[in-house]
Amino acid sequence: MSTPRALRQSFALRAGSAGFLALWCLIAAFPIFWIAVMSFKTPVDAFAANPLDVILGPETRARGHGLSLLDILVGVAVLWLTARLALRNLGGWVQRFSPPGLIALGWVLGAVVFGLGFVAVFLGLLPTVLGALNALAGPLGVPVIGLSTEHYVAVWAENAFYSNFLNSLLVTTGVVTVSLTVGTLAGYGLARSGSALAFWILIIALVFRALPHSVLVAGYLPVFINSAEILRPILGENAPTLYGQPLAVIAVLVSINQPFTIWMLRSFFQSIPAELDEAARVDGCTHFQAFRWVIMPVMWPGVITTGLFSFLLAYNDFLVTSLLLDAQNQTMVPAIAGYFNRETTTTDQVEAVAAAVSITAPLFLLVMVFQRQIVSGLTAGAVKG
Repeated sequence: MSTPRALRQSFALRAGSAGFLALWCLIAAFPIFWIAVMSFKTPVDAFAANPLDVILGPETRARGHGLSLLDILVGVAVLWLTARLALRNLGGWVQRFSPPGLIALGWVLGAVVFGLGFVAVFLGLLPTVLGALNALAGPLGVPVIGLSTEHYVAVWAENAFYSNFLNSLLVTTGVVTVSLTVGTLAGYGLARSGSALAFWILIIALVFRALPHSVLVAGYLPVFINSAEILRPILGENAPTLYGQPLAVIAVLVSINQPFTIWMLRSFFQSIPAELDEAARVDGCTHFQAFRWVIMPVMWPGVITTGLFSFLLAYNDFLVTSLLLDAQNQTMVPAIAGYFNRETTTTDQVEAVAAAVSITAPLFLLVMVFQRQIVSGLTAGAVKG
């Protein structure tokens, strides 16, 4: 269907909009692209003055680490196929194999299985196959771009970065679970309540959300440090100290995130007609049954969108995790900062870059897997609020 002439944009406006969007994408994507390139080079190439040396990696290639034209072509094809499967087929697979009423769990398990499968194929099977093919490909098998995974091996194996990843997974899972459980119930109740008390609860939540994170940490810190004395009358001599433990971080991050979660989910619930609740009550459902079996299936895009924002808060947090966690329970973001000190070498800096790229990859995977739910959830939340 053609656009009416009165609504068509002028060529100058379209060109200006496209140019601005292209410039913004370039500015936003360049740092991610550049640190990704640096992470696969030796320190000499990673910090070379010539940008072409950083991209082509002559020193890395001279050490026998590189990609051939065949490697590049096959790698791009595998990445394209992975993106195509995630965008077009993963949703159908989740809908088909998820048990009734557990579609959210199906999405989580589907994303995990898909991500592990991609890592196994791209980093495990593909290098072995390409190594054999390069030996038979002649000029196509000669390395043209230097590339080495030694820094990733050092980060994940030698420096035990996997333990920081598990700590981040524990913290983010706890924050998302608690925030969404409380947020859905509170958001539904406030959306369906017409009292003035609901309005003032939302205002208080908004004020609480505006507080600096350092204020909340300072308020909770004495409680966590003295938690053993506080809990000893209840738990006896084995009462734990919460300071330095993931539970302390989960409690603070939930306190920070919960007002935003309630506001956002309330907006989503308000976009759902109250007639659905009334129809469910007429059919014999209780309030909670109407919420569970009628409203929530409609709400999943909004829940997934809100859960993603909660995940990003916990996953990217530095201040709370660095102040409340000890070295054994440190999450990934503060652990990367630990690479930089007075004795930091260029190798340490490249390893820090490799760690930074590692924690960025799951974010791209999440957005790629849940992009349809995110778009539909944001659209639904914008209808009425």
